[in-house]
Amino acid sequence: QVQVVESGGGLVQAGGSLRLSCAASGNIISIINMGWHRQAPGNRRELVASITSGGSTNYADAVKGRFTISKDNARNTVYLQMNSLKPEDTAVYYCSFREYGHYSGVRDYWSQGTQVTVSS
Repeated sequence: QVQVVESGGGLVQAGGSLRLSCAASGNIISIINMGWHRQAPGNRRELVASITSGGSTNYADAVKGRFTISKDNARNTVYLQMNSLKPEDTAVYYCSFREYGHYSGVRDYWSQGTQVTVSS
């Protein structure tokens, strides 16, 4: 069983910064990808940023240059540094871990979500 715990959301003014953290623990085999996603009311969940085990990153166009994803392999933790926040960044943010096992295959684990609200 794998547990995913997220922290760091909150209320911030436009132009401000927040840092989200997300840690996986438990019976982890091999994490191959970590990601951050968000879902605003009435919208689909969308990928914000992702990072592979090798360190390659990918960002949604809307956050490029403002958000940075990073990870700590030893702690199975992924971070999202969010700068120059805009009201349209307001959403519930989720992190995900994708693991691969030779016998179990690919499995995805998700956090419970944390609210990020950016006021204008």
